[in-house]
Amino acid sequence: MELAHVLGLVRDVPDHPQPGVLFRDVTPVLADAEAFATIATELASLVGEADVVVGVEARGFLLGAAVALVAGTGIVPVRKAGKLPRVAGSRTYELEYGTATLELPADVIAPGARAFVVDDVLATGGTAAAASALLADAGVDVVGFGVLLELTALGGRDALAPIPVHALLTV
Repeated sequence: MELAHVLGLVRDVPDHPQPGVLFRDVTPVLADAEAFATIATELASLVGEADVVVGVEARGFLLGAAVALVAGTGIVPVRKAGKLPRVAGSRTYELEYGTATLELPADVIAPGARAFVVDDVLATGGTAAAASALLADAGVDVVGFGVLLELTALGGRDALAPIPVHALLTV
């Protein structure tokens, strides 16, 4: 399947989660078996020498698990605050429409491990930078960040420098 077809499955939802925000819904991509297999395979090809894939809540869990399976690594979730029984660390960050906190589970990823972080969409980079900083705080080397879709006008890639960013699709 070509990535142009995958892009055609992404649904624009105006004014979600608040007026003025154009939400890019990747749920139709995940629901299409061929598209899902294509993006999992494409992102897995970028994992390189990473020891583990890290999926960012929530759609990053779905993509990250598939990528880890194809790449032959484990998957570690970075969760929203209050969801984990044991927490190694947390980071609060700014969103386009508020703040949020991410947490890393305790005792599942060792200092010195190499991680490839996966999420669905890269927008302003706040979530991506927070997840990467959270991993760095735990002594984990973030070797790359992979997304299905990058919203280039929002400049999120800049928030991750010098981490290599891999976007399968850009708009």
